[in-house]
Amino acid sequence: MAKIVVVGSSSIDLVVTASKRPGAGETVLGESFKTVPGGKGANQAVAAARLGAEVTMIGRVGDDSFAEQILNNFKANRVSVTYVEPVTHRESGTAHITLAEGDNSIVVVKAANDEVTPEYIGTRALKAFSGADMILIQQEIPEETVVYVSRLAKDLGIPLLLNPAPARPIPEEVIENAVYITPNEHEAKIMFTELSISDALRKYPNKLFITEGSRGVRYFDGEKEVLVPSYKVEVVDTTGAGDTFNAAFAVALAEGKPVYDSIRFANRAASLSVTKFGAQGGMPQRREVEEQM
Repeated sequence: MAKIVVVGSSSIDLVVTASKRPGAGETVLGESFKTVPGGKGANQAVAAARLGAEVTMIGRVGDDSFAEQILNNFKANRVSVTYVEPVTHRESGTAHITLAEGDNSIVVVKAANDEVTPEYIGTRALKAFSGADMILIQQEIPEETVVYVSRLAKDLGIPLLLNPAPARPIPEEVIENAVYITPNEHEAKIMFTELSISDALRKYPNKLFITEGSRGVRYFDGEKEVLVPSYKVEVVDTTGAGDTFNAAFAVALAEGKPVYDSIRFANRAASLSVTKFGAQGGMPQRREVEEQM
């Protein structure tokens, strides 16, 4: 069983569905409203656990009712919460999601996730990394924490998978320390402002994997550019598809699967995740993915 450590955000998603997005100053009538567990870190932890990994989450929650909901959801999905501690002076993180016109728009309020600091990890959570096969990290936590964890992963000899979302410039040190980097097209353009996509892929063979939504995932294998196609499904909600991909990719790599096969496995898992509502609602169990491969 692969051992995955996820360093990242936990939140509650406040999700409204509507036929269209409102423009500036416009009011539209929504069709439904739900609250569901989310946060990029939490989503990836839950997805990895459902796919058969032993998962430990490192994060923070607030001192509110949302915190209890977040922690209970982790436990229900067999994710260790030993290193998810509450902070008393802040609220839990939230994501405000609009589902409309076949896609999603998201506003993230980090709140307690800003307390996932290098100091917290260094003094309270170092034991979590013992025996880990892979570390997963995203960018809904402080930038200095991403830098710190990248150094830690390098020092410990544990592969780091960086999902650089939400998009922001990334220090070269983090890029070098990460073993796998998985931006979407928008994030890649922000990361590599002076390079074309093809040039960036060639610069980081078998390291940079650009997700292209319904088209699939593109990377450079050392000899040629490869596009691993996605799977066609009836889309209900795209929220969490990228998180499912990253978790599945990490699990497959940690289990020793080749890169191409790992991407196929991750694409299949991500395709299943969009067939149900909510970031975590459609995240598949391992048997579901294997049956559809």
